[in-house]
Amino acid sequence: MFTGIDEVDWASLRHAYGSAEDVPGWLWALASADSAERATALDGMFGAVHHQGRVYDSTLACVPFLFALLAREEVPDRSCIVELLVSIGGENTENSGNSGNSGNWNSGNSWNSENSGKNPGSTAAAAGRQGSAAAGRDRRAREAVRAGAEAFAALSGDPDPAVRQAAAGALVRFLEEPPRVLELLRRRLRVEREDRVLLALIEACGVFAHRYPAHADGAVDLLAEQSAPPYAPVLRLAALGQLALRAPGRLPADLVPAAVRLLQERSAQRLRLREHAGPDTLVRRIRRLRPSDEQGAMLLRTLHSALGDRVDDRIALLTGQLTSPDPVDRCNAVWMSAGLFRGWRGGYDGPVRLLGAQLGSEQDRLRDAAVSVLAELFAPAAPAADDLHALVTARPDLWTHRWERCSPTLGGPLKALARTGDPRAVPPLAQLLAGPAAPVGLGCEVAHLGRAAAPLAPALRHHLGRVPLASPAAARLAAPLLTAVRAVGDRDAVPELLRLLSGAPDGLGARDAVADQVIETLAELGAAAQAAPLLRALLRTRHAAAAAGALWSADGDASTVLPALLRELGRPEPDARRDAVRHLARLGPAARAALPELRRLAGEGPVRERVPAACALWHIAGDPDPVLPVFRTAWASDPRTRVPVARCLTDMGPAAAPLHDLLTTELTQPRRHTARQSAYGPRDIPDDEELLRMCREVLAGM
Repeated sequence: MFTGIDEVDWASLRHAYGSAEDVPGWLWALASADSAERATALDGMFGAVHHQGRVYDSTLACVPFLFALLAREEVPDRSCIVELLVSIGGENTENSGNSGNSGNWNSGNSWNSENSGKNPGSTAAAAGRQGSAAAGRDRRAREAVRAGAEAFAALSGDPDPAVRQAAAGALVRFLEEPPRVLELLRRRLRVEREDRVLLALIEACGVFAHRYPAHADGAVDLLAEQSAPPYAPVLRLAALGQLALRAPGRLPADLVPAAVRLLQERSAQRLRLREHAGPDTLVRRIRRLRPSDEQGAMLLRTLHSALGDRVDDRIALLTGQLTSPDPVDRCNAVWMSAGLFRGWRGGYDGPVRLLGAQLGSEQDRLRDAAVSVLAELFAPAAPAADDLHALVTARPDLWTHRWERCSPTLGGPLKALARTGDPRAVPPLAQLLAGPAAPVGLGCEVAHLGRAAAPLAPALRHHLGRVPLASPAAARLAAPLLTAVRAVGDRDAVPELLRLLSGAPDGLGARDAVADQVIETLAELGAAAQAAPLLRALLRTRHAAAAAGALWSADGDASTVLPALLRELGRPEPDARRDAVRHLARLGPAARAALPELRRLAGEGPVRERVPAACALWHIAGDPDPVLPVFRTAWASDPRTRVPVARCLTDMGPAAAPLHDLLTTELTQPRRHTARQSAYGPRDIPDDEELLRMCREVLAGM
């Protein structure tokens, strides 16, 4: 079976953790009758030989021996070996560039720490060679798997269903004979009886249509056939999803009602199977309370993804899922609603109400999923506020959540209710604030209630006054409370605010991290005059911009604050410049001395720094000509600048008219402006809703 394995110098080859001398043992163990040995060997192959998708010289050396294992029907777990080969031969973008290590490789691809510390040119050249070598290994890996792809054709009819399932995708990806592959898929669809294999074949048809456009019609015909009676609901759903991805023109006119009907039929079948699956044991009851259906999630996820910007259709599909009698379907729908809400704009009041209806479920997992999604929505979760309030009232045990060895945090239901701005969140928040261990971040959620949280002001002051000034945790404890005090507008909290600044400028310690926040809270409360001597002392510190802004709000004396802001504007640190720019904008025409430097900042550097400078130019000089081009460039090149741009355009009124096209186009876009970022942020949905609100306001002001 492994002819020639002893002739390979494995010790000279490498995998993710060094010498590959242990690889032959793993290869032999893959053929073992002992399941534990096979599992350990697979861990080694995926965890070292093909670690995180990387191809090493030992990975290439393994390929012929892996194919040899596939040829032996008596070898267990051959489906896992097929999956390993598919992974090895697949497209690997991670390897283009560098192999993920921080040093360089010497001849033979062995690690050489001596190269660290060489000059940048040498290091860059070595990194380039390393990336080139990695790309070459990827290419050879693909070629090696393609060379053995005939094995996948044979395995498509293997007696083991798991092998047939894995072989379906491998066949399409590596056997480069499109007519033959299509015929094999057609033949297998005619004779296959295992649903999981049929699902893999349907997915393979979709991959085939994408990979071979010139031959796609045959695969699309197969998908259309599988999407209609008499095939089972699960297969028809899978085929509809692939048609939606690959040939939307072949979809039925009643796609969404048909998909919902098939989902319900599939669920009814699953429920009947569960009813006849055996006695009602404790384990079965626990499983019902923690519903899971990865197959159903995958089917509907594919369909949702394929529908893309057809938001109304996706809402209708979600509605069908969220009203299913099967809690498993509803749980899948909840998580899919999160993707829809995050990525696309739409009228979501209906789905949000249905999410609220899940809060009364006996299934903890379903309820917790709905709470999690509603908490991401903030104000748009308001249609579910009644259900959130009912849950908060019925379950005080959910008001807080405590992670192991951590301080308590605010529980999901109460957090979601507060984020809607619903004043019914105030009484339970008051109880928590009166307790011995109020959640540390509670103040950040109180802020969403604004002035409605005024009854909480005394308790917030009390907690703010108890922040230990010398504690390393002072800033962490104070920051959320400061956010709440500012939102509530509590002028009676001034003594507590001044206490946090005691010892400034030299003795703040950990409080230095929130000093700017304290100063700006004083200014917003109209209490900066009470701290004027202290603020003047801070004009020579890193808090100069915040102190200057507060002093300006107190007495409007530019002669005191402008020199400090100009000095901060000239500093090399971007954060210092940003703060100075923001406060100079508040000075308006009194800051004309800053115009030359602001024009320079608005004309060069990253757009996220240019936009604040352009905003300051408008507020100081009132001239739209140097400002609007910056805004237009930023709007197109960095969507994250759109909210601050729109905020400034709101102030500009009719002067913003030349950017009318940007605003009207934004309002017609189905995609959220935050949707194409590399990672989802917790405020992406409210930020996008705020952008839409401001676009409408600016257009009305024009």
